[in-house]
Amino acid sequence: MSLLIDNIGELFTADPTLGVLHDAAVVADEGHIVWIGPNTAAPETDERLDAGGRAVIPGFVDSHAHLVFAGDRSAEFAARMSGEPYTGGGIRTTVAATREASDEGLRANTSQLTTEMLAQGTTTVEIKSGYGLTVADEARSLQIASEFTAETTYLGAHTVPSGADPDEYTALACGPMLEACAPHAKWADVFCERGAFDGDQARAVLTASAKAGLALRVHANQLTAGPGVRLAVELGAASADHCTHLTAADVDALASGDTVATLLPGAEFSTRSPYPDARRLIDAGVTVALATDCNPGSSFTSSMAFCIALAVREMRMTPAEALTAATAGGAKALRRKDIGRISVGARADLVVLDAPSHVHLAYRPGTPLVKAVVHDGDIVR
Repeated sequence: MSLLIDNIGELFTADPTLGVLHDAAVVADEGHIVWIGPNTAAPETDERLDAGGRAVIPGFVDSHAHLVFAGDRSAEFAARMSGEPYTGGGIRTTVAATREASDEGLRANTSQLTTEMLAQGTTTVEIKSGYGLTVADEARSLQIASEFTAETTYLGAHTVPSGADPDEYTALACGPMLEACAPHAKWADVFCERGAFDGDQARAVLTASAKAGLALRVHANQLTAGPGVRLAVELGAASADHCTHLTAADVDALASGDTVATLLPGAEFSTRSPYPDARRLIDAGVTVALATDCNPGSSFTSSMAFCIALAVREMRMTPAEALTAATAGGAKALRRKDIGRISVGARADLVVLDAPSHVHLAYRPGTPLVKAVVHDGDIVR
């Protein structure tokens, strides 16, 4: 079935060759965009969606999320709001709950969160493991994640389990755990941070994962300046995520390579930590992505629009830069050329906003602005 979306007041394409169009229309057929042009020249199609003068944007691409988990960490959040610092140690609380949960329980929670995301305009999401930390629990987390997305990430090196020797656990993550998880994963990730995995341990996990055929991503420089960003660039990782504490050498490394700096402002909001300096990165020529980091401890939000508003308010991004980072930037962080933009040949993932302009995503934070969602050429909301 072909689909026409017409009467578009503002079409934010996130494609630098097209820019922002007005009084436009888009045609999708067989899941892809096949025509873009003036509203008055729109062809006949099988189905029509009248945008009514509203803005249309690409579907959000959330390139960093932890959705396979069980349990609740609201008490930890309340403690942080009372002054306790965030250290990342609460991950083990979720690990314990996730290990005890049934497959059905984990699947139901993941389904609820991906449904929330789609309703808010997210048409592509990456999902990590990392809350099992045993061979069997990591493998089942990825099996469940693969039911909801093709962008699955092995994060066995999320933290060292309680009572485990760090070097012995690293060897497990490089060996039997990786072997069990690789068939269900596209990516591998590691939390390279004080209190998690140091530079040598992170390098071992990433190198072994690359040899197993997985592409790389890195949790880097969230809590302190460390080796994570430069390691990501050196090893050709698609993204270095968080990038909160950067040295001049880190910024230079990102600017000289193809690694995307994925910023996760929901984590800073939830932990009362300093925000990344997006302006510094953009001005240096670094490609920036925005993602939710949706997880039960440090960033429990499924809303990319919320993260856009934070990026504009707290990280000195313009509304257009923030939306591009949440769409085309996320696509580049996943090394995808078929999503994150509205152009002929791209996948037909579009969002009709209940607003006349994309600026309203930051201008009206917290307001439900999604009027309709088109995913793979089908109207799903």
